[in-house]
Amino acid sequence: MAAYPMDHLTVAHLIQKPALLVFLEAVVFAAFYVRATIGFGSGLISVALLSLSFPVKQVVPVVLLLDLLGSVLLGAYDLREMQWRELSWLIPGSLVGLAVGAVVLAHTRAQSLTLFLGVFILAYVIYAVAAKPERMPQIGRPWALPLGVFGGIIGSLYGGGGPPLVAYLQMRHLDKRAFRATFQAIALADNVARAGLYVGLGLLTEVLGLVFLLMAPAAAFGLYLGNHLHMRINQRTFLRATLALLTAVGIKYLI
Repeated sequence: MAAYPMDHLTVAHLIQKPALLVFLEAVVFAAFYVRATIGFGSGLISVALLSLSFPVKQVVPVVLLLDLLGSVLLGAYDLREMQWRELSWLIPGSLVGLAVGAVVLAHTRAQSLTLFLGVFILAYVIYAVAAKPERMPQIGRPWALPLGVFGGIIGSLYGGGGPPLVAYLQMRHLDKRAFRATFQAIALADNVARAGLYVGLGLLTEVLGLVFLLMAPAAAFGLYLGNHLHMRINQRTFLRATLALLTAVGIKYLI
């Protein structure tokens, strides 16, 4: 699909094009089904597919609001499972990174940086598969700072800072529930800070806020069904599912 001008990403425009609206709703549902199942991925999936129809600078702010909804709902559900000591390093790094990424998004073409992201993701997947995800060495907590910065930059540019944060949390050997819960806390801090930055930079507007409201029910339904699957899969399946998603995202950014 060809990209539409910015003023066409409105509720009225989507209602006038039912096929496009169904496509967007389906993408959002699938993305948040994955988010609830393995804890991350909604931003990367949504931005990758929605940017087929609209420019990244329109898509990322809408996905930000959807991710904020997901972080609040899953975070509240998993509150007791959060690993607060991990967050003391991850959140400051993420906030620094997202500020850098927001400025880059406002003044450059974010698409030009996707090759580097794809290489990083696939390099990590290859390493994790070779080492076996459940047997990877445990890294120290200070690694949270640089990986948090990297995750924040990616979050601002592409709507989800998952890959570096996933790498860190996997190599801290958290179980699936603690992994998902801790990721939501990081995502929530990032989402709130990014929302303020995007408003200040003129990236988040009332028009895009209305598009978010139109997409929110699909996101909530995806979270509800995905949570049921999360509770049924075992740790080994969970780890492999995260690597499978990272592989798909990495290949997408390379091509």
